[in-house]
Amino acid sequence: MLIFFKNRLNRSFFISFIFLIFIGCTKVDPVSGEKVLNETDQSKRAADKAKEGGGIFANISKDKSSNTYDFATSNILWRATLKNLNFLPLINADYSGGIIIYDWYSENLNSNEQIKVTVKFLNNEIRANSLEITSHKKLCDENNKCFISKLNDNFSNEIKDKILSEARIMKIEEAKNKKD
Repeated sequence: MLIFFKNRLNRSFFISFIFLIFIGCTKVDPVSGEKVLNETDQSKRAADKAKEGGGIFANISKDKSSNTYDFATSNILWRATLKNLNFLPLINADYSGGIIIYDWYSENLNSNEQIKVTVKFLNNEIRANSLEITSHKKLCDENNKCFISKLNDNFSNEIKDKILSEARIMKIEEAKNKKD
């Protein structure tokens, strides 16, 4: 055994292996940044999973024929979008299709300039590539002749950043509420 530790490579490997074993017992929640301890006792882990309804076959005993969605507790990106863009008039919100379409909006009633925003949900995760935001601008002259153009990506990216920030805050609050 002593010969094994004399070799520097073997000693480094052994120390790294022990370090990885200790690191494997804890992980950091990517949203809240808090350390989460993993249960080391297998029987306790199995009991916890059974309480959650998990396991090899997950929740096959539950009825999966229901197609109704509880919007208030569903996708956090969806809720953050509705919360951030609540001042815009809503045309269509298709949860199963993953799209929200807002109507033309102007701050002033007599304004000749309006914006329209469409949000597509590509993923449920809180990441920049989970949302695709398209925004258009409509300018009308005094003869009611209107020109529609796509706004630059900076405007859409600002909206996306606000939605993602709000979603992160909501996720952290939910995690804290679950602990209480």
